[in-house]
Amino acid sequence: MIVGVGVDLVDVARFERSLERTPRLIERLFAPGERGLPVRSLAARFAAKEALIKAVGHSTEFRWHDMEVVSDAERNPGFALTGGVAAALAELGADRVHLSMTHDGGHAVAFVVAERDAG
Repeated sequence: MIVGVGVDLVDVARFERSLERTPRLIERLFAPGERGLPVRSLAARFAAKEALIKAVGHSTEFRWHDMEVVSDAERNPGFALTGGVAAALAELGADRVHLSMTHDGGHAVAFVVAERDAG
């Protein structure tokens, strides 16, 4: 059963300008394992985090590092969730979070579905 859906779109050039104006944003928004990626990949990860917030329905007690975007052995994206984010998902009863990301034509998009077993 789906308990939350979120989508977000990021303009990569605008995101890059924000990072140039405020270099510490990278440390604030991204866990150490996410840093050092190309700007388009960082923009997609930022979109993923924003989409997750929308899927949950709030961001109370969320921290950016509590929703690290990781890849599995087949390079499929997902989240390593901790802290307030994990607690909010547990409160929703969500036991799975699906993530899809892409970047093309100067934009990055992410789509998140949170679901729980129907039983």
